[in-house]
Amino acid sequence: MLLSVSIALLAGLLMTRLFKPFKLPSVTAYLIAGVLIGPYCLGALGVPGLGFDSMHAVEGLSLVSEVALGFIAFSIGNEFRLDDLKKTGKQALVVGILQALVAALLVDLCLYAVHLIAPDKLTLPQVLTLGAIATATAPAATLMVVRQYKAKGPLTKLLLPIVALDDAVGLVVFAVSFGIAKTMVSGQVDLISILVNPIVEIACSLVLGAIMGAVLTWLERLFNSNTNRLNLTIAFVFLTAALSMLEFEIGPVHVHFSSLLVCMMLGTVFCNICPLSHDLMAASDKWTSPLFALFFVISGAELELGVFTDLAIVGIGVAYILSRSMGKYFGALGSAKLVKCEPQICKYLGITLLPQAGVALGMCTTAMQLGEQGALIRNITLFAVLIYELVGPLLTRQALTAAGEIHPMPDEVKHRRHHKLAEVGKSHKK
Repeated sequence: MLLSVSIALLAGLLMTRLFKPFKLPSVTAYLIAGVLIGPYCLGALGVPGLGFDSMHAVEGLSLVSEVALGFIAFSIGNEFRLDDLKKTGKQALVVGILQALVAALLVDLCLYAVHLIAPDKLTLPQVLTLGAIATATAPAATLMVVRQYKAKGPLTKLLLPIVALDDAVGLVVFAVSFGIAKTMVSGQVDLISILVNPIVEIACSLVLGAIMGAVLTWLERLFNSNTNRLNLTIAFVFLTAALSMLEFEIGPVHVHFSSLLVCMMLGTVFCNICPLSHDLMAASDKWTSPLFALFFVISGAELELGVFTDLAIVGIGVAYILSRSMGKYFGALGSAKLVKCEPQICKYLGITLLPQAGVALGMCTTAMQLGEQGALIRNITLFAVLIYELVGPLLTRQALTAAGEIHPMPDEVKHRRHHKLAEVGKSHKK
C-alpha cells in the first residue's frame, strides 16, 4: 500500500509538469495520471510497482478517498460563514435547489424519449434513477480549481455554497426517485424508503456534524500552540469521517449518514463559533494538498474504460451528458436571473456545476439494488463521470477566467520567480 501511495502521488505530480505547457488544471493532470497507472493501461502490464494491476488494488486505497472527501467537505463548510450568508444565502439556496431539479427534469425527459424509441434498452425505473443521479455535482474538482488559481469574486463566493447545497438536494431527489423505481420493479410500495429515510439521513448528518463542530471548538481552548490546535482539527476530521460511516436500524427506519454533509456541517459550525478558525483553516488547507492530489489520482484509476466497448451505453451516456449539461446550465441561468444575480454569475455559473464524481458514484452503487437494471445505470454513470471529470475542471477554469475571477500571474511576479531560481542555481554551482 505504501508503494502504491508513493507511485500514485509521484505520477500525479509529474503529470502536472507534462501538462503545464497546455495550461490545464492540475485536477485534470491528476485524473489522467490515475488513468495511465490504472488497471486498463500500465497496470494491465502486470509489472509490480508500475501501476494498479486490478480494481481490487485501487479499492485498497479507498480509505484515502474517504479521508480526502472529509477534508474537502470540511473546507467547503468554511464558505457558510454567517457574515457571507447574509449577503448570498438566499441566492445560493434558490439556485442550489432549482438548478438541481431542472437537471433532473431534463435528463428524465430526454431519457424517457430514448425509452420510447428503445424500451428494451432503457426502462422507466432506469430513467428515473439516472435523472436523480444527474442532480449531483462534484465538490472536490470545483474546490481544487478554485484553490489552484486562487479564484476570487462574486461567482466563486456563490459557487461553493451551491455545490454543497446541491448534494443535499441530490440526496433527497435520489431517495424519492429511487424509491419509486424500486416500487416499479418490485411492485411493493415502501413509503419509508421514499420519504422517511432521506429526511432522516440529512437530519442526522447535520446534527452529528454540528455536535462535532461544537466539541472541536470547545477542545481547541485546551491548547495554546497553533501546531497542537491544527493537530486536533485534523484528528477531528478523521474522527468525524469515521463516525459518518456508521449505519444502524431503528425499527423499519434505516439510519445512516452522508459523510459530505457531516464533515461540511463540522466545518460550518467550527468556522462560525471558533475565533481561531481562519488561521486553522488556512493551515489545514496546506496540510491536505498531497491528500487531495492522491484523491484525484485514485479517482482516475477507478474510471472504468471498459464502458466504451458497449455502443448502447455510449449512446445513452451521450444523451445523459448532453441533457444534464443543458439542465445544469439553463437551470443555473434561469434561477440566477430569478434572484437577480450579477450578469457574469448568470452567464457562467452553470458551466462550473458540470463536474460529477463521488456522490454520483455512491448513488449508482445504491442503484445496484435493482439487479440487472442497476448494472446499466452504473455503467452509464461511470461513462458520464469519466467524461465530466476529464473535461469539467477545464470548463470550470475557463468559466471562472471569463468571469474575471482568475487572473494570470503578473509579469513582475514571473520575473521575480525566475530571478530567484537563477540565483539559487548560481549558488549551487559555487
